Amino acid sequence: MRFFIDTANVEQIREAWELGVIEGVTTNPTLVAREGKDFQQLLQEIIAIVDGPISAEVISLDSRGMVDEALALARLSPNIVIKIPMTAEGLKATKILTAKGIKTNVTLIFSLNQAVMAARAGATYVSPFVGRLDDVNADGIGLVRDIVDAFAHYGLDSKIIAASIRNVGHIADAIRVGAHYATVPYDILLAATKHPLTDQGIARFLKDWEKLK
Repeated sequence: MRFFIDTANVEQIREAWELGVIEGVTTNPTLVAREGKDFQQLLQEIIAIVDGPISAEVISLDSRGMVDEALALARLSPNIVIKIPMTAEGLKATKILTAKGIKTNVTLIFSLNQAVMAARAGATYVSPFVGRLDDVNADGIGLVRDIVDAFAHYGLDSKIIAASIRNVGHIADAIRVGAHYATVPYDILLAATKHPLTDQGIARFLKDWEKLK
C-alpha cells in the first residue's frame, strides 16, 4: 500500500510530504477551486514540493479537448498524471494519451465494468470511489476488492487507487483488500497516525522517566 494526499492545499501537501509517507498528490476541480489560484500556478507550486505523481484533472467532455488539455498539463512536469473521467470520451482520450507515453488516472469509477474498461484502455491508475458508493448504501470497499481480484485474474497492469476515503477505517480496509494506493485527505492522513494506546504509552513512559530524576 502506498499513499497519495488528496488535496490542492500547498501547506497541507508540504506538511504531508515531510511525514515521509506520501508518494504523490491527487487533485480535482473542486479541490483546486477552493484554493482560489490559477490552476497552472498551483500545479507549479505542488511540483516544487513533491517528487512523485501529481494527478491534474481535465475538464473537457470530449476526447479531443481532454487530449489538448492533457498535453498542456504534461508539459509542466514528467510527474504530472492526467486525471480523466470514466466516460466513453474519457476512454478514447486515455488510449491516445497512453500511446503518447502520458500517464493517466481514470476517475469517478463506480463499477467493476468501468474499472476493467479503463485498464484495457491503458490507464496507469484507476480510481474507484469508496465513500461516494457508501453514501448510496453500496459497498465501496467491496468494489475495490472485486477490482483487485479481477486485475490479478486477468493480468491487468493498471494500479488501483482507493479514492473518496472518508475515515481511517476506509484506509485499513483498502489495505486489507489489496489496493495499490489510497488517496487520503489531510485530516484523515493525520488521524491515521494516531491511536489512544500510543498516547497512553507515551504518557506512561514519560511518567516513569520522571521517577529517575
